[in-house]
Amino acid sequence: MPPLAEHLPAGTFEVASSADGMPTITIPAAHLVEVCRVLRDHAALAFIVCVDITAADHFPRDPRYDLVYHLLSPEKLLRLRLRVHAGGATPEVPTVSEIWPAANWLEREVLDLFGITFTGHPDPARLIMPDDWEGHPLRKDYPVQVKLPVRTYSPLQLTEEEFRANVLTDRLRRSR
Repeated sequence: MPPLAEHLPAGTFEVASSADGMPTITIPAAHLVEVCRVLRDHAALAFIVCVDITAADHFPRDPRYDLVYHLLSPEKLLRLRLRVHAGGATPEVPTVSEIWPAANWLEREVLDLFGITFTGHPDPARLIMPDDWEGHPLRKDYPVQVKLPVRTYSPLQLTEEEFRANVLTDRLRRSR
């Protein structure tokens, strides 16, 4: 991977550790769009594909959420993970859907499930949950609403005669 410090504006990112070895940087939300444009447009980087955007809820930490962007540069055979912290009562980060159109639905999914708003998003409508759904189900403090008794199943028991009858019926059905 080319050194990012040579291409990205100074002070816009920090190198972060990653258990899986994927190059990872942390970006302040205020610099997200600026950094993403450079990552996409700079010839030495060419991260033209936004593969995924997701979030992690670190309740009760503040900032509570980490947004995680996975980028791909197919031309350079490079991968990069961006991490952006978001917090507060109404967490928000700027949209990158103008940079990578694929981010449009990915951001809507994060909004729907985590309640993180993407400012400037062209269509912030719900994507997964019904329009009348209250709350965001992937938040750690989301109340469990379904209370069903635990069901246990026992394996189906057939006698030898029942088994033979089923096999014969199946063979007859196939031979027709």
